[in-house]
Amino acid sequence: MKNSVKKRGQKFIKRFSRISKVAEQEGKEHIKTNLFGRLSHIKNIKLLILEWCLLISALILLAITQSVWLGNFYSTNSFVSGGSYMEGTIGEVNSLNPLFAVTDSEKALSRLMFATLSAVDYSGHIAPGLAKSIHASDDGRTWTIKLRDDLKWSDGEPITNEDVLFTASLIKNSAVSSIYDTNLSNVRVSEDEGSIVFYLPSAYADFDSALTFPILPKHILGDTDPKTLIEHSFSTSPVTSGAFTFNATQTPSAGEKIIYLSANPHYYKGKPLLNSFAIHTYKTKEDLVKDLNAGKITATAALSPADQNLVTSASIYEKQTSISSGVYAFLNTTKEPLKNKSLRQAIKRAVDLAEIRALTDNKPALDYPLSDAQIKLSDYPAPIGHNADAARSTVESDFSGVTLSLATVNSGYLPAVAETFAENLRNVGLNVDVTVYSEGQDFIGSIVTKRNYDILIYEIDLGADPDLFAYYHSSQASQSGLNLSNYKNSLIDDLILGARETTDESLRLAKYETFLKYWVEDVPAIGLYRTNISYFYNKNVRTFSDESHMVSALDRFVNVETWASEKTTKNRTP
Repeated sequence: MKNSVKKRGQKFIKRFSRISKVAEQEGKEHIKTNLFGRLSHIKNIKLLILEWCLLISALILLAITQSVWLGNFYSTNSFVSGGSYMEGTIGEVNSLNPLFAVTDSEKALSRLMFATLSAVDYSGHIAPGLAKSIHASDDGRTWTIKLRDDLKWSDGEPITNEDVLFTASLIKNSAVSSIYDTNLSNVRVSEDEGSIVFYLPSAYADFDSALTFPILPKHILGDTDPKTLIEHSFSTSPVTSGAFTFNATQTPSAGEKIIYLSANPHYYKGKPLLNSFAIHTYKTKEDLVKDLNAGKITATAALSPADQNLVTSASIYEKQTSISSGVYAFLNTTKEPLKNKSLRQAIKRAVDLAEIRALTDNKPALDYPLSDAQIKLSDYPAPIGHNADAARSTVESDFSGVTLSLATVNSGYLPAVAETFAENLRNVGLNVDVTVYSEGQDFIGSIVTKRNYDILIYEIDLGADPDLFAYYHSSQASQSGLNLSNYKNSLIDDLILGARETTDESLRLAKYETFLKYWVEDVPAIGLYRTNISYFYNKNVRTFSDESHMVSALDRFVNVETWASEKTTKNRTP
């Protein structure tokens, strides 16, 4: 049987092989006849073939184009969480404790790392921050604050009323010498039924704007002697409550620091989109611009429109936003011979404000210590106008040979403005020595706080509210105060306190109008021009909105949790 099966298999293989050879031969004959045999006819239909090839190519190209077009239509590049952001600043960082933030670099870090009870919102008005509610009594002397629920420090510990009370006690402690001590001058703070209550010595209609001081953690600093607070390790590695928390410090070169921050998952507004944020401090503007053009930093607010020509990178855009800030010439009224009001008036007449403002690309005028954004007055007193001949007559008669020292900082238009201001005074017979200082702690400590000048040309924040206490009340004519003119007038003090105490709008306006009449007559300062923030940033990132209304340049960080640098392609929802 095995032989029979074997023979049948052999026969099948031979038959299959024979059929395969026949099929192969017939296939060759078919290809030869129907393909190669007809190639000679191509020349007769070559136009038709070309047309078909073009039609097929067009269909393929159309399909590709449609795919790309529809892909762009139904998808978009969106910012997503992740990525990093590095902002360049000018000024040293000597402490990360926000109570001692003096330089622009330190102030930027304070805003990024520490939240406040109240804060300027997107619209430029004061709104609750860590506070859930802020209520004033009818007489404006008692303010009750209730914190938001479930607030946490970056280490996960809860932010409590005790932290607020602890911070207030530090600010009020003279041994600390905080930059916020004027916010709580003569204010008593206590806890009552789960709320924090501020008891003011007199009514203050805008006290909510004084609640913008950062809160410190009692569980970290509670046992620290206030005299040695700045020496605590917290000043170099703080626990924070803001959008970002401290990560590390790097010193790439002498005079420079990079402070690396990480997103705070416990931030009360939600974890930021950016994974990290860094502040790179520079000693000079030139070094900052070099790194900005090279793409080593993402953005900076340390430049002015006057520096626009220095930014050569096509990847860097600029946007300008108005702020409640201005440049003044502060006349030191406690120094001879500026104690004399007639000399201050002569200086005001000598200064050609139109010439000075032309140096600043015609920035808006600022003739008063109040802006229209703060308060709408119906009656502004006429300022002392430019009259060089009258100024020269006064100087030749009573102040011949007088030499004045003029100080400013090397920022934006200020050096050029200072030199033009000085030249105006020289033209009427005064001698003026101009010194331009580098921005930083040394300038603040040695020149500003000690009032080591006759005339100071400097930019100040006017604030969201029209309160003039900080800059013109006699109590602030000290090293810890901001009365940069050392201006002292008991009647002015009464007007300032009366305006901040009353909630009657018409009475308040009347007091401010009276104040302005004295201010124009006494000339403790000369308004030069309003300023804005020029922000240079990489075109591939998202920063603050163009629609944001800012009080100061630091308000750019109001919605920093929405800033982003990472993009991805997402399909649009139909």
